Amino acid sequence: MRLTSRTRQLSASPIAEAHAWLSHRTSERALLDLSQAAPAYPTAPAIAARIAEVAHEGSGGFYAPPPGLPVLNQAFATELAVGYQADGAPAEIRTDEILPTGGCNQAFCVVTSTLTEPGDEIIIPVPYYFNHDMWLKLDGAVPVYLQTGDDLLPSVETARGLITERTRAILLVTPGNPTGVTIPPALLHEFFELAKAHNIALIVDETYRNFRETNDPPHELFGRPDWQETLISLHSFSKDLAIPGYRVGAVVAGTPVLYETMKLLDCVQISPPRISQEAVVAGLERGLAWRDEQADRIQRNLAIFRDVMAAEPGGFRLASSGAFFGWVRHPFHDVDTAEVVKRLVLNHDVLVIPGTAFTPTDERWLRFSYANLDPEQLTELGHRLEQAGAL
Repeated sequence: MRLTSRTRQLSASPIAEAHAWLSHRTSERALLDLSQAAPAYPTAPAIAARIAEVAHEGSGGFYAPPPGLPVLNQAFATELAVGYQADGAPAEIRTDEILPTGGCNQAFCVVTSTLTEPGDEIIIPVPYYFNHDMWLKLDGAVPVYLQTGDDLLPSVETARGLITERTRAILLVTPGNPTGVTIPPALLHEFFELAKAHNIALIVDETYRNFRETNDPPHELFGRPDWQETLISLHSFSKDLAIPGYRVGAVVAGTPVLYETMKLLDCVQISPPRISQEAVVAGLERGLAWRDEQADRIQRNLAIFRDVMAAEPGGFRLASSGAFFGWVRHPFHDVDTAEVVKRLVLNHDVLVIPGTAFTPTDERWLRFSYANLDPEQLTELGHRLEQAGAL
């Protein structure tokens, strides 16, 4: 048989490649794992209890409705109304403008497939989330790279110069993966106007919105009467509710977009498992205080992480941080970043992801997912980086 070149020409998941080095470790020292951007802590007791209940219900293994469980869509619409207030008024998002998906990755895949023909272009800022870049190439779309400045924020004017007749969308991720940078609301609104003026979509991946350093609304775009004509907002419950293995995300968009997107979902998953959706309902109804406690704890860890990295241990320099991430430049000018990752895990028991997964060239970047370390481990991280830089 013949395999498509679209898969053969791409590397496998960088997380899997980094984890492959673990089998070569000989050290008995505890590993500092900064590779995963998903919670390593267990979900809320109320969510776990509801999962157990659904498993014993007669309908627990049945298909969920393709548009999602009505109770989930209503609970999420209520949560969004509070989280995206515009001028102090709740955002008005209808339940039929919400579509649950099998995680936020699937949300991105089906949305971009809905928007593009082979050869169409989507503008994505660099550094990008590696699965976004991978999927566009696998699906026959063309990622057009929008370089960011020292502040790692995308420029509207630079993006304007990249728009062609094949452009179908601009993608923004906020807070960013891998940088942790949150895009200010005013800049998001400028990108909305740019996309609207060119009759293209603005896709905003908001996976980490509840791990920002503010409780202010991420933006007020849902307060616009015409938001459905331009904005597609992507969400994840994996991070908020610590249920990454249950695979639930959501698309928030106008009904014409969701109608077409459901055709794709019908071929790949129909809808997320009923038990997964019920877990989200429990989280939205009884787990939000628990979610906020976890977010506050991670913010405290962020402060410690920044203090540790402020000394530039071993020459490792923190360029940005936020949400779950630190974007770090390593000090080795003459060493490939993949080799640096290998040395860190084998010689210093520190597992990170190479920045080459998020950029088209090797610029000495590393992604540190600090959120799963405790304060003592973060302090130990500084000691190990100091040792790593000395060699």
